Amino acid sequence: MAAPKERAETRATRSFDIVVVGAGPIGLAAGMAFAHAGLSVAAIGPTQPPAAPGRTTALLDGSVRFLEAIGAWDEDALGQAPLAELAIIDDTGSLFRIPPVIFHAGELELPAFGYNVENKDLVAVLADRASRTPGLTLLPQFAVDLHVGDDVARVTLDDGSSVEAKLVVAADGRLSRMRDAAGIACHERSYPQIAITAILSHDRSHRDRSTEFHTRQGPFTLVPLPGRRSSLVWVCAEKEAEALQALDAAAFGRAVERQAQSMLGAMRLEGQRGAFPLAMLTAERLVSPRLALVGETAHVLPPIGAQGLNLGLRDVAALRDAVVEAHKQGADFGAAAVLAGYARDRKTDIALRVGAIDLMNRSLMTDLLPVDGLRGAALLALASVTPIRRLAMREGLRPSLFPPRLAHGVAKSRWDKTALENGL
Repeated sequence: MAAPKERAETRATRSFDIVVVGAGPIGLAAGMAFAHAGLSVAAIGPTQPPAAPGRTTALLDGSVRFLEAIGAWDEDALGQAPLAELAIIDDTGSLFRIPPVIFHAGELELPAFGYNVENKDLVAVLADRASRTPGLTLLPQFAVDLHVGDDVARVTLDDGSSVEAKLVVAADGRLSRMRDAAGIACHERSYPQIAITAILSHDRSHRDRSTEFHTRQGPFTLVPLPGRRSSLVWVCAEKEAEALQALDAAAFGRAVERQAQSMLGAMRLEGQRGAFPLAMLTAERLVSPRLALVGETAHVLPPIGAQGLNLGLRDVAALRDAVVEAHKQGADFGAAAVLAGYARDRKTDIALRVGAIDLMNRSLMTDLLPVDGLRGAALLALASVTPIRRLAMREGLRPSLFPPRLAHGVAKSRWDKTALENGL
């Protein structure tokens, strides 16, 4: 008679304040942020290491502040490398050649613009911290369906059980079942490019400088890692990508060295290479009744300018602000008015990042003189006009329009409960 009882328990419905669907970096961060605000949270989904090898994330200053505030930043476990300088080098062969543009974190009185970490380490640290966060329940099942009522939303899991909450946060990625269940359509754009990712060691020091070469096929970027190591994101045409993938490790290292103009000396591949086609996706809307989209469920960006995960963390921080404010006032934090405020606050930031990355990427792939001239003029202004350069740096790190509280707080070495409760 035990089997029927087990099936009944499996199909029971558990109630929480908030359900987060997705256990990647964005989903785990969201679960921790809401739980630290005193809400009961379920985060649904198995925690898995990143699929693509050689992937790292440049966590910018605002993201680091947010992760510190929710207790998700561990300097020792992450083994991060500071990004003290950012350099852009024009390697397009354009007639409008300009000197390298170099941004110094010291101009903003910061020790670094952010820190570069390996994705596998970031996921491991977030999963560990999330598992020890009071008020956060991790459910390793997959979410398969969403049903929305007037007061609660119910998420059905693949084992037949379900969870319900006033608000469901969809952080289940570009192929989101929650977004599809809510009937939210997406705009997609594909590019004739492939991004090759890898981690390499090299003979010379990177001096904590991230360098982005602008080529006719797309950006070629080397980002510091601890020691004489860097992560690579090489955006190139599809045929070029096939040829690079066919090279053995030694030949690939030599190809990277040539493209980097021997800036770091001889390059040696560590581990395997990753490759994925470039695409952009934006959801038509960020909210639906009892549902809010964050991260790649809401927007997928090419790996250019370190904007993807940082943009998603700002989604989480902004949604956390809206929910906590409503909760303090005793209001229904899953109500349409609260979610509309979140969507309104995030609209401009997302649109500006999506538009800027799309424009920059497409401008590199054309040799039309007017386009080259405009791009060259913009880079020259960044290089030579101090107020413009500093404005670009500040906005790149932490947008000034509708800033999430935790992304603008004073950075701390560990989470401070009192500061978090006061909104920093």
